[in-house]
Amino acid sequence: MNLLTVENLEKTYGTRKLFDNTSFSMQEGEKVGVIGINGTGKSTLLKMLAGLEEPDEGTVTVANHAICSYLPQNPVFDEKETAMDAVLAKYAQSGQTAAGEGDLETRAKTMLTRLGVTEFDTPCGQMSGGQKKRLALVAALLYPSDLLILDEPTNHLDSDMAQWLEEQLRQRTGALIMVTHDRYFLDCVTDRIVEIDRGKIYSYQGNYAVYLDRKAQREESSLASERKRQSILRKELEWVRRGARARSTKQKARLERYEELKNTEAPIADGKVETGFAASARLGKTTVEISHVSKGFGDRLLIRDFSYVFLKDDRIGFVGKNGCGKTTLMKMLMGLEEPCEGRIVIGQTVKLGYYAQEIGEEEMSANQSVIDFIRDTAEFVDTQEGKVSASKMLERFLFEGKDQYGLIGKLSGGERRRLYLLKVLMEAPNVLILDEPTNDLDISTLTVLEDYLDSFGGIVIVVSHDRYFLDRTVRRIFAFEEGGILRQHEGGYTDYHSRLRREAKEGGTPSVSGRNGGAREERRKGQSPEERGGRANSWKQPSSRLKFTYREQKEYETIEDEIAALEEKLEALEGEILASATDFVKLNRLTGEKAGTEKLLEEKMDRWMYLEDLKARIDAQNEAR
Repeated sequence: MNLLTVENLEKTYGTRKLFDNTSFSMQEGEKVGVIGINGTGKSTLLKMLAGLEEPDEGTVTVANHAICSYLPQNPVFDEKETAMDAVLAKYAQSGQTAAGEGDLETRAKTMLTRLGVTEFDTPCGQMSGGQKKRLALVAALLYPSDLLILDEPTNHLDSDMAQWLEEQLRQRTGALIMVTHDRYFLDCVTDRIVEIDRGKIYSYQGNYAVYLDRKAQREESSLASERKRQSILRKELEWVRRGARARSTKQKARLERYEELKNTEAPIADGKVETGFAASARLGKTTVEISHVSKGFGDRLLIRDFSYVFLKDDRIGFVGKNGCGKTTLMKMLMGLEEPCEGRIVIGQTVKLGYYAQEIGEEEMSANQSVIDFIRDTAEFVDTQEGKVSASKMLERFLFEGKDQYGLIGKLSGGERRRLYLLKVLMEAPNVLILDEPTNDLDISTLTVLEDYLDSFGGIVIVVSHDRYFLDRTVRRIFAFEEGGILRQHEGGYTDYHSRLRREAKEGGTPSVSGRNGGAREERRKGQSPEERGGRANSWKQPSSRLKFTYREQKEYETIEDEIAALEEKLEALEGEILASATDFVKLNRLTGEKAGTEKLLEEKMDRWMYLEDLKARIDAQNEAR
C-alpha cells in the first residue's frame, strides 16, 4: 500500500534550486536510504516529509492513517529538561495510555544505556551534542510510527552502537527513510536507494551495493547514447556543410533532424569533488614518535603507557567507545594537549594537517565568506597541473560562482565540513590526522577522499566509527580497551571485528600482534628533544630491540615465492574451470579448490604485509642507532 507520495516537487533556497519538478513515492514497509552530495537538499526533503517545511510547488502526501517519527540532524532540547523526560516527552504526543508507561520507561533506559547514556536525570543543558543526538534517536525509536524518518542516525555512535541500531532497524516492520553516509549501514538496512542530483530524484531498487552497480549501468547507457548522438550529429553536419538545399520534403526532414540532434541536451555528470594536490614535502627519518604516553583526567585514566613510531607510509586507525580518549590522543599529537607521562616527538620535516571532529566559530567564522576562508590559507595552490587559484580549488570542491562569495553561516553542515577538508588539504601536510572525517560528509566526497588517501605520500592517522571508511583506508588498527590499554590489530575494521568475534567464541585471550603499540622502538641515545626536533615530556628508556625470530627470518626469505606459486595455481585453476563448464562434478571440485587457494593466498598476503612492516621497523631502528 502507498504510504507517501511526492509529486512535482520544487524547492528553492536563495538562488539555489534544490528540487526541480521531481517526484517519488514510498510503500508500507520499505526501507529507503537517501544519498547525494552535501547541499542538494537531503535534510530539506526529510523535513518536508515530516511536515516541518513546505515545498514551493508540488505536493507531499502522507497516507491518512500514517504516523511519522522524525530524528533531526541537530536536535534541540529544553536545557533544564532531564535526559529521561526529554525522551519520554515525544512519546506523550502519541496519546498512549498511562498503563504502558512503566514498560516504556524501562525500554527507554535500556536503549539509552545501550547508547552510552546512563545518567538519566542529567539536564540536557549539561550534555554534549553527541549525547543529545542519542537522546533524540531513542525518542524517535520509541515513538509509535508507521514511517521512521532519520537524518544521519549513525553520527556520534561508535561502531558497536551503530551495529546495535542496524539490528533494530532491520527488525523493524514499519517503513523507514533515512539520510546517512554510512555505506555498510545502507548496505545492511535498506532495500531501496534514492539519490538526489541536480534537483532530480533517482530511485534504485536494492541496497547500496546494488545501487552502485545500477548507477554505473545508467551512466554507461547515457554515455553510450550521447556517443551515438554525437556520431549521427557529425554525419548530419557533414551533409549540411556540403550545401544541401531544403528543396524536397526529404531534405527538409533531414535538416529538422539535424536541428533536433543539435539542440538535445547532453547528459550531465554528477558533481564530483576533485583533488589533484601536488605531492607534500618528504618526511625525514624522524616522523611522529609516541613514547610511554599516559593521559588521564581526574581519577579516570584514558591512555596507559602507549608507545608507537609511525612509519612514512603508515595508515593507522584508532577505534573505541565514545569518550575513551581517541580525540584526546589526536590533540596530544597536535600539541593541543600535553601527556601526563611520556613524550611525543614530532620530526622537523613533519607538517601536520588536522581535520578536527568539532569545528567551532574559532576555526570557521559564520560571518566570513567562503572565498576569504580559503584565501586565508593560500591564494594559489600547487597541484599536479601547476598552480591553481583559490577560486578554482573551490570549484573543484563544488563551490561555484556566487556560492564562493556567500557566508559560511549559510552553508549546510556537510558543506562546512567539505570546505574545512579543502582547507586542511590545501595546507599540503605530510602527516594527515583525520578525527571522525565521515561525519556529515557526503558519500561522493568520501569516495574521493579515500582515493586521495590511496596516493597520499605521507602518514594517515584516522579516528572513525565508519566501518567502511576504516576498511577502505587503514592497514593497522589500535583499539582502546579497559584501563587505557591500546591494543594493536593488523588489517582494517572487518579484520579487527572478525578477530574479536573469533576470540569471544573461543573464550581465549586476544592473540593479536602487539600491545600498547606492539614492538618498542629503539630510541636514539644522547639526544635532547630539541636535537630530535620535537615536543617532549619525561619518558623511560625502552629495554628491548626489534628483531626477526629465526622462524620469521626463514619465512621472510621464502614467502614471496610462495605467494607467486599460489597466484600461478589460481590462474591455472581459473583456466581449468573455464574448460570444464559442462562437467559439473569436476567444476564443483575445481571451484572448491579455487576457494581454498584464494583463502590461503589471502592469509599469505596478510603475513607478508606484517613481515614487510616488521622489516621496515627493524631497518628504521638500525638506522637510528
